[in-house]
Amino acid sequence: MAALPVIGTEEKEGCIQIQMNPFDEKKDPVRSDSSPSSQEALDQLASRIVIHPSDSGEQSSAPLLGDPISLASGTPPPPPAVPSDVLRISWPWSHLPLLWSWLHLFFFALFSFGSLIAIQIGLFVHYSSGHNMSLKQFEQLFQSKPELAIGMNVLWFLLVFLFLYVTLAVLPGAPFWQTLGWRKLVPTPNAPSNPWIYFCGGIGLAVCVAIASSRMKTPEHLPIQDLLKNRTGALLLMSMAVFVAPLIEETVFRGYLYPLFSTTYFRIARFFGADPANAVRTGSGFGIVLTGTLFGLMHGAQLGWTWGLIAMLVTVGIIFTLARALAGTVVASFLLHLGYNSMIAFSAIVSTHGFTQMPPHP
Repeated sequence: MAALPVIGTEEKEGCIQIQMNPFDEKKDPVRSDSSPSSQEALDQLASRIVIHPSDSGEQSSAPLLGDPISLASGTPPPPPAVPSDVLRISWPWSHLPLLWSWLHLFFFALFSFGSLIAIQIGLFVHYSSGHNMSLKQFEQLFQSKPELAIGMNVLWFLLVFLFLYVTLAVLPGAPFWQTLGWRKLVPTPNAPSNPWIYFCGGIGLAVCVAIASSRMKTPEHLPIQDLLKNRTGALLLMSMAVFVAPLIEETVFRGYLYPLFSTTYFRIARFFGADPANAVRTGSGFGIVLTGTLFGLMHGAQLGWTWGLIAMLVTVGIIFTLARALAGTVVASFLLHLGYNSMIAFSAIVSTHGFTQMPPHP
C-alpha cells in the first residue's frame, strides 16, 4: 500500500495542514521554525504504519471453479444467499458451474454402452472364428469360464474411467480427483472424519443386507453365482469387488452423476421460485435418491432382476450417496463401499473354506 505524496503544506493555527490542490502553482511556504515536537509526532505516526506483505506461498482456500465438491468442508464460507441454518451438505452451488453437463453425460452413456457392446463383439469374433459359434454357445462359454466374464467387466470399468479422465483431466485448472469429489475427510457438523467409522459402517451394512436377504424369497439360482463355479472365478470376482469396483463405481456415481443431478434439480427449483434453502434440500435429496436408484439398477442383471434384491441395493446406493453428501467427499462413500464389499468377500472366503469347497450349482 503506497502512501500519497504530500503536495504542499501550510500552517494553520499552529498545525501542519496538507494542501490537496495539485494545480496550485503558488509556492507552498515552508516552515523554517518547525518545532522538533511536530517532527517527532510525525515520526511516531509513521512508525505505527505497518504493511503486512501477503504470503505468496499460501494457497487460496476458495473452491475451484467448476468443482462439484461440497462447501461443507468448512474451509470456504457458504454462499450468502443461503441461510446459515440450512443443512450443510455437499453441494455444487449454482454460482460454481460444473465442468460437465447433460451433453457430456449423453456422450458418456453412449461411450459406456458402446464400449461394452464392442468388447462383447470383439470376444465373439475372436472365439467364433473357425468354429461357427452361435450366440447360445457364446453365452455358455461365459458361464463355463468365469474369468472371461470378470476380465471383460474389468476392461469395461477401465475404459469408462479412461473416458472420464481424458475428457475432464485435460481441462485447465481442474484437478481430476478433486473435481470429481475426492477430497480428504475433514470434520463437518453432519458427518465424522474418522475413516474407520465409514469402513466399519460398510461392514455393518453388509451384515444387515445379508440378514434381510436371507428372509427374502429369492430364486434358487442367480446369474452372479455362475462366477462362483470354481476357485479361480471366485477369487477373481472377490478381487474385483474389493480392489476395482469401489473405486470406479464411486467415481462414476457419487463423483460424476450425483453433482449433476443435484445441481440440475437445484436450478429447476430456483427457476420456479423456490427459496435457496428449500432448493438446496430438495435438490440434494433428489440427487441422492436418483443416484442410489441407478446404482441398484446397474446390478439388476447379475441378480436376475429379482426386485427384492434390487430394492435392497437401491437402499445401499442411497446410503452411500447420503454419506458422500454429508461428508462432502467421495472418500466417505468409497470407504463404506469398500467395507461393504470386503465383508461380502470375507464371508465368501469363510463359508467356502478359502474357496476350496465351492457350493453346488445347477
